[in-house]
Amino acid sequence: MPLLVRTWNVFHGNAVPPERRGFLEEAVRLVAADDPDVVCLQELPVWSLARLEEWSGMTAVGAVAAPPRLGPLRWPAALGRAATELDHGRLRSAFTGQANAILVSRRHRVLDTRELVLNDARFRRAQARWLRLDLVTRLAWAAERRVCQAARVALADGRRVLVANLHATSYAADERLADAELRRAAAFVEALARPGEPLLVCGDANVLPERSRTIRDLVAEGFSEPAPRIDVLLARGLPASPPAPWPLQRRCVAGRLLSDHAPVEALVG
Repeated sequence: MPLLVRTWNVFHGNAVPPERRGFLEEAVRLVAADDPDVVCLQELPVWSLARLEEWSGMTAVGAVAAPPRLGPLRWPAALGRAATELDHGRLRSAFTGQANAILVSRRHRVLDTRELVLNDARFRRAQARWLRLDLVTRLAWAAERRVCQAARVALADGRRVLVANLHATSYAADERLADAELRRAAAFVEALARPGEPLLVCGDANVLPERSRTIRDLVAEGFSEPAPRIDVLLARGLPASPPAPWPLQRRCVAGRLLSDHAPVEALVG
């Protein structure tokens, strides 16, 4: 049986337009309601990592990108959540930090996990020289920590698959930053993969496929074709249907449109 795989940037649980309260629980329950095999989530508040299994009924593997902070100081995730509840739409991730997560159906089993900081200082310095970045761009790239997480999953039918989830830097003035991080994430997962092991690379790449040299290279290297969106769902080693975004009405709950991104899904395998 093919796997139903989804990726969704949940916008910290905000609706569109944002409201004073958040709707993260509703979003997670919605994306997991029909028992998908794998769901990759981005833009989660850090406090939510402890609640994902309860809300989704799936095994959750979280990765903290940016820890919760009050100005320059780290502080408990619960306090970040309490502060944000004053006006969820305005404050968004100001106090809650940011995280990603891979959700896996309990039909399957997570064997091991790894993660990589995509824009650590050493990588930024090397790429800044290669790309000839100006000071403003270098500072922007350092503003927020970005990670790629990977989970090796034993499927119920005996196969194994390596799933990667990333959220690349958003910097409209120079999309090469996001593209460099996507290339690094792909290289990270390829290095982790065992011979012949299928790969899934999912997440918010923050660059459109037609503007991404990395995505063109990955397709040439055997990955599936992406949807024409910044949200990527790429498979290698397994056949995949064309990734499809949800229509607007499918991500509406009680008349509210959840997130500024649509979930993107594909059948894989």
